[in-house]
Amino acid sequence: MNTRKILLTGAAGLIGTAFWKAQANNMDLRLADIDQSRLPGAAHRFALDIRDQASCLEACAGIHTVIHLAGDPNPDADFMSSLLPVNIVGTYNMLFAAKAQGCKRFILASSAQAIEGYPKDVQVHENMAPRPGNHYGVSKAFGEALASLYANDGDMTTIAVRIANVAEFHPGQTHSHRDVAAFISVRDVVALLANCVEAELSGFHVVHGVSDNRYKRLSIDTTRKVVGYAPLDNAFEILEGQAQPD
Repeated sequence: MNTRKILLTGAAGLIGTAFWKAQANNMDLRLADIDQSRLPGAAHRFALDIRDQASCLEACAGIHTVIHLAGDPNPDADFMSSLLPVNIVGTYNMLFAAKAQGCKRFILASSAQAIEGYPKDVQVHENMAPRPGNHYGVSKAFGEALASLYANDGDMTTIAVRIANVAEFHPGQTHSHRDVAAFISVRDVVALLANCVEAELSGFHVVHGVSDNRYKRLSIDTTRKVVGYAPLDNAFEILEGQAQPD
């Protein structure tokens, strides 16, 4: 069991819920969400509004690693009413709090939307600069830049995870080429985040969250090497009825 205390923000979301349910017996987790009613039966809960810096400071006290999933996940979210206070100010508050409280690692949920401005036939690699396709992507690119800044003095390792299309595919379904190329299964994203917790790293890193699809919108070559990511799923095989068993 990983005995380092880990703060998981956005714990009641799709990825957050899958992560803590999978890792509850392996990691010492503090589950943070603005709505505690969405975490029925979960232990070590913390009511967190990331727009409030004092709340973020309290949540990060005694924490070794922060997995920051909280935010507005809607690519069409309004900038002024949501993206600015939640994804931008909220991410700043969390990084500021983690640094102030002496946290050693900060794992940030970025997004494939941060690179969606690249042509669709270009495979994006981890070392390529953000090129957002919308304001949501801009908010995630801001988070990547801020995470890089907070790693500069060497006291805190930061990892930006460009998570792509978290979805559940079934044989025979039809999806857009983009959504298939950007697919990541829930179990693969959980495994990727767990690897980001455990990997021996320092400094700032960008890693990519897609499954082992026959064609990938985002390359995972560097991600495999940096955090030992070994995805199990392939969108093309799932849609063709050849999925890996659980």
